[in-house]
Amino acid sequence: MRRRTVTAGNLEEFLEATSPAAAGDEPQAPPQAPAARPAALADHGLRTEFEFELPRGYVDEAGTLHRHGAMRLATARDELRPQIDLRVKENPAYLSVVLLSQVITRLGTITDVHAGIVERMYATDVAFLQDFYRRVNSEGHTRAAVVCPHCEGGFEVDLSGGRLGES
Repeated sequence: MRRRTVTAGNLEEFLEATSPAAAGDEPQAPPQAPAARPAALADHGLRTEFEFELPRGYVDEAGTLHRHGAMRLATARDELRPQIDLRVKENPAYLSVVLLSQVITRLGTITDVHAGIVERMYATDVAFLQDFYRRVNSEGHTRAAVVCPHCEGGFEVDLSGGRLGES
């Protein structure tokens, strides 16, 4: 097996070179325009994006508070890409920052969520997002079973940040 050093500059090139399609020896057909998807495939019932509300919120350079956002389901590539990131190799704790920056699709009005934004979030928000990521990708939903400390009645709450008392 041949070893290769990967830097942040050639990460995309490395991922394309190691993809299953590029690894095969068969000739590749020229790229074609994507065909329109049949209506039956467009509505497959799989939920791939989940809304959330941060406990504290991210404050950008202009002083705007961003609390509402969306996270998509992670792919295998999302989980593999941080493993070859130099920042993660230098500091394994940085893995969650890189991973979260890849799966958060929107944070308030920000649509380009990158590692720098996640780095500047409050620790409570990062912990919330780590738990949210685990629930969405492991359990497939954002609900948690809880028990009332007063009446000891059990019920479910949605951790995605809906307002208390609303269904």
